[in-house]
Amino acid sequence: MGMIIAKCPLRISLVGGSTDQEEFIQKYGKGSVISFPSNLFTYISIHENNRNKYIINYSKKEEVDSVDEIKNDVARVCLKRFNVKPITVTFNTDILSSGSGLASSTSYMIAMIKAISIHLNHTWTDFEICKLALELEREFNPLTGAQDPYGCGIGGFKRINFSKANNPSFTFLDSGFLSQHFNMALYHTGEIRSSTKILESIDFDKSLPLLYKVDWLEEALNAKDIDKFLKLFNESWETKKKTSKLILESEHLKDFDKAFGLNEKILGVKLCGAGGGGYFFALCDKRFPAPVINGISPIYVLVSESGVSGVRV
Repeated sequence: MGMIIAKCPLRISLVGGSTDQEEFIQKYGKGSVISFPSNLFTYISIHENNRNKYIINYSKKEEVDSVDEIKNDVARVCLKRFNVKPITVTFNTDILSSGSGLASSTSYMIAMIKAISIHLNHTWTDFEICKLALELEREFNPLTGAQDPYGCGIGGFKRINFSKANNPSFTFLDSGFLSQHFNMALYHTGEIRSSTKILESIDFDKSLPLLYKVDWLEEALNAKDIDKFLKLFNESWETKKKTSKLILESEHLKDFDKAFGLNEKILGVKLCGAGGGGYFFALCDKRFPAPVINGISPIYVLVSESGVSGVRV
């Protein structure tokens, strides 16, 4: 077997979050997001060991005799689905991933499936891997958004459309618009969120305007209208905050949000994911370095044109 290493980007959503929830899609017939996979990754490595045990290394270390004993959800459901014999699995990432709002759990799931596919000599497409990742993650997190796997595992800046009956479809956008006009940065809030609680509280009627803003943001991108793009991006964040009082429930997060608004080098900002913690994503004035906000230094990000990948070494 040797060692197999797979990696998958973490995704950043610009607009449309919540419209990818199954409840929203069933109610309104469709959903849509504009997002991109970043140049920040999760990594999975797998290899055989001589102990005849499942050894799972992440922020904790597990060493167990059967798959059912594994507490790490991603490792357990993947190894069980593919009936993989005892191996060692190691999780790594470029960021503080727990509660990040960057779909880290989904990114790990995709990388895990990719590694196993290489191990089993399966030739699955990236789309097939993403579709399976959503199915498996929903076994332990039913509220996983449909945007997460396709946002992470399919490369490029894109619009993703969801419907009741059909597979997601993609419209690929000009990532040069972002890189030409903005320094893009993430700011870690220092808070770890539980997205489940927040997603359960979302008012989907209040989320409906986000669906229209996806259309308008795409139009602004295609027209290369920076002012309109920024206006819609910031309006979308204001709309998002109204969908659940839990998104900015913390005074710490409110202080962050206010500090971004007062800094002239920050042109647009939003809290990643469902909210409640993790990372703020900021579009910063290209003429200057991204500023330090409330003592937190920026992590610069770019669009990844590739999605999931893996190799046997």
